Amino acid sequence: MYSSSILDSNFYDFSGLEPQCAPIGIFDSGVGGLTVLRQLYRQLPNESIIYVGDTARLPYGIRSQTEIIQFTREIITWLQQQRVKMVIMACNTSSALALETVREEFNLPILGVILPGARAAVQQGKRIGVIATPATAKSNAYKQAILEIDPDVQVWQVGCPEFVPLIEQNRIHDPYTTEVARSYLEPLLKQEIDTLVHGCTHYPLLTPVLRSLLPSQVKLVDPAVHVVTACGQELDLLGLKNTYPPLPTRFAVSGCPQQFAQSGVHWLGYTPMVEQVCFTDMSVSQLQQDFVG
Repeated sequence: MYSSSILDSNFYDFSGLEPQCAPIGIFDSGVGGLTVLRQLYRQLPNESIIYVGDTARLPYGIRSQTEIIQFTREIITWLQQQRVKMVIMACNTSSALALETVREEFNLPILGVILPGARAAVQQGKRIGVIATPATAKSNAYKQAILEIDPDVQVWQVGCPEFVPLIEQNRIHDPYTTEVARSYLEPLLKQEIDTLVHGCTHYPLLTPVLRSLLPSQVKLVDPAVHVVTACGQELDLLGLKNTYPPLPTRFAVSGCPQQFAQSGVHWLGYTPMVEQVCFTDMSVSQLQQDFVG
């Protein structure tokens, strides 16, 4: 079912709610952040959530830092207009290249995935491999974060430019995807890693493929699990944890809502209702909503 209408100003109006009832905003370039959303459902089931996928500008991993900062700034501006109480950057590329900048610009809690992932990796092993987008790998954000926590560990990083497009195209079980994964893992296996970090929130969706190629003793670290744990701790500290029943999750994308809904159903277990928004122009009169459900 597909329909289009001008934005209804009463749709998901959080203005009259208590501060703790306000939603958490999550954003990613596409469906990868659904791994963080699933963790929020598991760990913080009372929280209302707005999920943003910047699918029109995907993938982020081949973008410049200037572009990533601007994209991140535009999305957080939109989320702030939706009255979120916190933002989770469910995108390793944005976390690596834009987190410090936007934290200085916005007066609300903003969490990235890299530090929680780095802490978890150090607890797991001493020979740590990181698979990430080219931009995240080039930034050395994971390596720096891990070595700051424990300078005695060894870290190797591999940029994986084909993973995000393959996941977004729902080609996870394609034999070609397995061969691509094999080529990316080869240099890490030569280093005899004991731990592998999913340096992109899309990558946990590839776990069955990666697990089939890795020795059984190699531990996988999913930063999504740990950033949501950090989110819960932050909400407790701020007195913002919601104790009321949550509102339905709101999904907003910059690209095709139908494509996102079709991809999302595999990871959510239900077909999400998805609206299309333009993050570069937040004029209400020009916002269009395209619903799929």
